[in-house]
Amino acid sequence: MVVAQDVEPSDADLVARCRRGDRDAWDALVVRFSRYVYAIATQAFRLPQHDAEDVFQDVFTKSFERLGSLRSDDAIRPWIGQLTRNCCLDHLRASGRIVLVEEPEDRAADDAIARLDEAITVRESLEHLGEECREVLDRFFCRDESYRTIGEELGIPAGTIASRISRCLGHLRADLEGRNAAAPPSSGQVTT
Repeated sequence: MVVAQDVEPSDADLVARCRRGDRDAWDALVVRFSRYVYAIATQAFRLPQHDAEDVFQDVFTKSFERLGSLRSDDAIRPWIGQLTRNCCLDHLRASGRIVLVEEPEDRAADDAIARLDEAITVRESLEHLGEECREVLDRFFCRDESYRTIGEELGIPAGTIASRISRCLGHLRADLEGRNAAAPPSSGQVTT
């Protein structure tokens, strides 16, 4: 018996559907990138919640209005990331809290955005692994469980956990290397 799995559409598929006016695709796109936008606003720019919510609204309003300027449907994440960065900077300028110059804080925000991008990429790659690999890697790296605890919880001899982690990391590495091709460029700099 073959069980159909719900396969999430790719970013490019969602963008293509959005361009055709599919409202469900737009809702899915907002859901997919909402945590990313909010994380950039709160972690990279340290905006308080109410300001991050304003940036969130600006980003998705502008995304909706300007989706046609995106050159490649695959480039939606970096495009939204840059748009979010610009909206955060505009929000800070308008609030009078900063005078913008190229300083280490700007690089710190860029570094935080890069870390968020990397975390999302790893999370997406983990989703491509089988449940067995996802579970053992999550327990070891995210929950910081010992080999013994993982073995007891999953009914696996503790002595095989290290080899399973190694094998699963190999699968994860292969998936990440397959994704390593640079995302196609969008329309260049995003203006707000």
